[in-house]
Amino acid sequence: MEKSYEASLQELRPLSVLSADGELLPGHDISGISKEQLQEIMRRMVFTRTWDQRAVALNRQGRLGFYAPVSGQEASIVGTGFPLVKEDYVCPGYRDMPQLYWHGLPMVQTFLYSRGHQQGGRIPEGVNVLLPQIIIGAQIVQAAGVAMGFKKRGKANVAMAYTGDGGSSQGDFYEGMNFAGVFGLPVVFVVQNNQYAISTPRSKQSAAETIAQKAVAAGIKGLLVDGMDVLAVYKAAAEAVDRARKGEGPTLIETVTYRFGPHSMSGDDPTKYRTKDEQGDWQVKDPLVLFRRFLEKQGLWSEEQENQVVEDAKAQVAAAIKQAEETEKMTVPGLIDSMFETTPSYLEEQKDIFR
Repeated sequence: MEKSYEASLQELRPLSVLSADGELLPGHDISGISKEQLQEIMRRMVFTRTWDQRAVALNRQGRLGFYAPVSGQEASIVGTGFPLVKEDYVCPGYRDMPQLYWHGLPMVQTFLYSRGHQQGGRIPEGVNVLLPQIIIGAQIVQAAGVAMGFKKRGKANVAMAYTGDGGSSQGDFYEGMNFAGVFGLPVVFVVQNNQYAISTPRSKQSAAETIAQKAVAAGIKGLLVDGMDVLAVYKAAAEAVDRARKGEGPTLIETVTYRFGPHSMSGDDPTKYRTKDEQGDWQVKDPLVLFRRFLEKQGLWSEEQENQVVEDAKAQVAAAIKQAEETEKMTVPGLIDSMFETTPSYLEEQKDIFR
């Protein structure tokens, strides 16, 4: 038993594809990724960083409600979602707005959701996403349910759930993985280990050496990757999605990453629990800088291209927040009506009383 367990841990060594100076590490072949795909991955990462910076500013201006910053986690965000197709499903937590956007949710919907507007909860037809789950870890169970639906219908589709390192300490995390393992469901569980559950460090959440090794208990495959290396993340996610699509069961991916900003814009001060030295050590691993070095050496990226993406992102954010601010204000009767196809008579009476 001990030998088998040790063998399992050996398989969970962190996967890296790029060296610190942007070179491919020995033994890695990315010939299956086209030049256009590499550029699109970088575009999405730069766009996400710019969007995040603008969203933080909008929150400080009082134009957005709850917002959880994502800068530092772009490789994890983009790399995991890139192998998905439109028919797959994304089951997010509250830090996963970019994943919803890249899977088809209009940006204005993310802003309306953040502003607490009921229209932010209207998922457009054909966009296969769930709303961000506020209950920590509940999306793991939801994703298992979505995947069960795919399996029962004979669909070659995949559900992908996101949570943080704190979410891996919740009961739903274990229950969802166990259920998925028992039934061999087409689901990928992504734990974005950004080192802190709000202010609680990873070391005080679990005695396990890694989160990825918790897959062993559920009888599913576990992968540990460098979450600052987008090619490593993509490689792991593509493998997991392919296995799920072929009916080979679920995978747990732990992306070891870092959030540069606070847990959320709701009063969290990371300087209270993180040192400057720690933040500096992670800043030099910035996923945009690492991938930019690689692409520039391949002649696939330039300052002009990046500046254009930044300007495009700023323009889209400005247009989306304007549309959100111009959306008709909510009313109690309107909120009631939005919950039902035909409003029940007792609620019609309550609407009359309210008026």
